[in-house]
Amino acid sequence: MGSSQVNYRSGLWIDWCPGCGNYGIVAAVYQAFAELKLRPNEVVVVSGIGCSGKTPHFINANGVHTLHGRAIPFATGIKLANPHLKVVVHVGDGDLLGIGSAHFVALGRRNLDVKVIMHDNGVYGLTKGQASPTLKLGVKTKALPNANIQDAINPIALAIASGYTFVARSYAMNTQHLKEVLKKALEHKGAAFIDVLQPCVTFNDVYTVEYYNKRVYVLEEGWDPVVREGTEDEVRNKMLNALIKSMEWEDRIPIGVFYINPFKSTLEERLDQRFEGAYLKKPPAKQSISYEGKPLLSRDMFKEVFSRFFVEVEK
Repeated sequence: MGSSQVNYRSGLWIDWCPGCGNYGIVAAVYQAFAELKLRPNEVVVVSGIGCSGKTPHFINANGVHTLHGRAIPFATGIKLANPHLKVVVHVGDGDLLGIGSAHFVALGRRNLDVKVIMHDNGVYGLTKGQASPTLKLGVKTKALPNANIQDAINPIALAIASGYTFVARSYAMNTQHLKEVLKKALEHKGAAFIDVLQPCVTFNDVYTVEYYNKRVYVLEEGWDPVVREGTEDEVRNKMLNALIKSMEWEDRIPIGVFYINPFKSTLEERLDQRFEGAYLKKPPAKQSISYEGKPLLSRDMFKEVFSRFFVEVEK
C-alpha cells in the first residue's frame, strides 16, 4: 500500500467525551501524516496517562501507551535505538508538566529529534478535574471546591528555556492550523514542542470553546520566529521575542510558531560524532542480538563475552 493511500484511523471506537478538543488533535494528526506521506511502520506514537494517553490506540501506526509522566523516557529510548523513526509524543498538561516535568526539560537539553504534542486543558480530565500545572492562579473550574492556589507554568517559556529548537502553540478547534504546525514540527530536525489549547467540555467551564474563540489569533505575517544566521545575538533576540509573545493571554492569545533554531546539533548527531560515524550507520536497533549463534540475553553468553573482554584488557 502506498503511503498516500494509508488510512491512519485505527478503526477503534474513539471514546472521548462528545465535543472534546482531542478529536481535533487526532484529526490534525491524521491529516499531517497523510500529507507528509509518512509510512505507519516508520512512525511511533507514544503517550502517558490521562485522556491524551488513548491517542496511540486511535492511530494506525506503531504505538506505545506508557506510564504517568514517563512518555518522554520511553520515546527517548525508542529514538536512540532507531534514530530513523519518526517519534511523536502525546501527553496531557498534567502528565507532562506535573510528574513528567524533569523529563520534559531533559529532552530539550538533549535536542533529541522527538516531537511532543501537549493536550493543554488546564485540568486533570481523567481523574475528575483537579487543577493542572497550566491552570492560572485564582481560577476556579467547576470541579474545584476553591480557586486554584498555585501559579501556572508557561509551557512556551519553559520549552524555550529548556533548549527546544521548535516551539509552537495551536488550538484544537482549528484543525487546519494545527495540521500545518504539526507538519512543520515533523519536518524540523530536533526537539519540537507544540502546546495545543484543548477545551475540556466536562471539567473546565472557564477555558471553553467560546472563551478561546473570542481571544485566539494567529501570529501575523510579519512575525519571524526562525533563527536564520545562527549568531549568538540573533538566537538571544529570537528567544526573547518568543518569551515576550508567550506572555500574552487574557485578552488575546497568540497561536503559531514561536521559535525555530535549525542550527543547534541534535543528540543523534552528537552521538554519531562521538562514535566516529558508526551510530547512524548501525544504531542499536540494527545490531545483532546474538553472538556465535547464541542469544546475547543468555547469562552464560554474557559471562563468556565479558570473560574474553577482560582477558584482552589484561593483555
